[in-house]
Amino acid sequence: MDITKAMAQFEQKGYTVSYFDRAQAATTYLDTVIRQQTVGFGDSATLSDMGLFQVLRARNEVFDPQNRRNGSSFLSTAKQCLTTDVYLTSVNALSETGELVNIDGTGNRLAGALFGHEKVFFVAGTNKLVATLDQAIWRARNVAAPKNAKRLGLRTPCASRADRCYDCSSPDRICNGMLVHFKAMDDMDMEIVLVDETLGF
Repeated sequence: MDITKAMAQFEQKGYTVSYFDRAQAATTYLDTVIRQQTVGFGDSATLSDMGLFQVLRARNEVFDPQNRRNGSSFLSTAKQCLTTDVYLTSVNALSETGELVNIDGTGNRLAGALFGHEKVFFVAGTNKLVATLDQAIWRARNVAAPKNAKRLGLRTPCASRADRCYDCSSPDRICNGMLVHFKAMDDMDMEIVLVDETLGF
């Protein structure tokens, strides 16, 4: 994939773009620019891979559905994430033409990436970068969603076979909604932190 072309497209579409060769450098950068704020996390394997919860909670009040405290539920923590100063999430796919694609089951990651924060960071490895929007949608459905369903131990055809989307009607289905960012949202600072490593799904 052409990382330089993708970065130029993201900047043209209103995003700030930061690029790092290694995840550790990206983690250090985020720890530097996020200080004394409330921070919400989208349910993200990428953020977990980078250890961002442990790093950022040293200087911020951080809410993460994967690291709930005091016995709070997933939904209550996810709701708290929607009212924070800063929101961090990943994406299921990015395209060289400048689109971001996410699929979600409960909608918390989609909602957090749309409105209400001072700043949103999209943190993604270059393993998620594809050439076109059509390929990004295909990747989100047929690569990211099955792997996430398997990670979560869900009972879906894609999780058990780990190969593709079956457009199933399982109660555990996690691809209930899809969001395509064609451009950065109005009136919100949005930054893509692109890491030249394989991170998440």
